[in-house]
Amino acid sequence: MRTIKIAAFAAVVLAGAVSALGWPGGSGIDRATPLGEPRPVWTEGRWPFPADPWGKGKAFRCKAADCGGEVDVYLRAKLGFCNCTTGVADDGDLERMGDLDLIGGEATALGPGRPITVGSMQGRSRAYALTARDRRGKSAVAIAFNERCDMIAATAVLQDVRPATIEPAIVAFLNSPTVLRWAEAALGL
Repeated sequence: MRTIKIAAFAAVVLAGAVSALGWPGGSGIDRATPLGEPRPVWTEGRWPFPADPWGKGKAFRCKAADCGGEVDVYLRAKLGFCNCTTGVADDGDLERMGDLDLIGGEATALGPGRPITVGSMQGRSRAYALTARDRRGKSAVAIAFNERCDMIAATAVLQDVRPATIEPAIVAFLNSPTVLRWAEAALGL
């Protein structure tokens, strides 16, 4: 009986410690990690674009206070659009499969793209300066990742011109339970 009481007490203490420190991959409501570093807080909003063949997606915003500058992330599934064999293998694939057209399409790459991983899916990410006259922001990060022949296109629009500083937080958000659950449902995984 004493062993059961000790085990129960240990479980309660452990649960309290996890709750106090914040569980990694949790809701994202906490504004700081256990080490006191800022953590972006993403809030879902409405899809701001007109209907097109790919349909509506998901829209999320991180306020300037949480991300160092306002960031909008737009996600949507593109079923059957990805190369089933190679996926999003290079920057040319990313340009063809990404969603920069949603935000005006006039953009200049700020350097080569890089491979990324979102859940069990592989893809690519690349930063751009937005050059359209009626642009939504100053820079963007285009991301595409796939599962077999289906893919998710993510476009992050930033109000500043330093996408490299926020790109890791965007990829971390794409790896959050919120996005991964949605991606699984959207891709039928």
